[in-house]
Amino acid sequence: MNPKFIKRIVAHYVREREVPYFGPVCDPGEVVNHFRFLEIRDREEFVSLHLDKGNRPICWDRVSVGTLSETSIHPREVFKTALLSNAAAVIFMHNHPSGRTEPSSEDHAITKKLTEAAKILEIKILDHLIIGEGSYFSFKEHGLI
Repeated sequence: MNPKFIKRIVAHYVREREVPYFGPVCDPGEVVNHFRFLEIRDREEFVSLHLDKGNRPICWDRVSVGTLSETSIHPREVFKTALLSNAAAVIFMHNHPSGRTEPSSEDHAITKKLTEAAKILEIKILDHLIIGEGSYFSFKEHGLI
């Protein structure tokens, strides 16, 4: 009789592009300034900034790169790296290549879905920022988080 085996999985950090370190997050505009590179992208990108208990950045993750008008977001992919980095809180960001920052119905829906998942995982969502050409939209500032 042959024994059966299961594969062992090991998770590792892989460092990629770095963003200059900044102190505890208080202002959405400050966060946007560190991620201005998103405003010139020709496709939608969804990014998650991971924070410790003091709201200091730990790392960031490019969760998804999509098309001109959308990107696919799934809670499993969004929170995978947040869990690996031991994030206490997250700030979500994505760009609108059109430059307009008004949230779409899909933006509202995914924010609600991610908020529900975060509650189960006990990770705070501090904000969801939409970055456009020279401007941004903050779900928190508009009372939507």
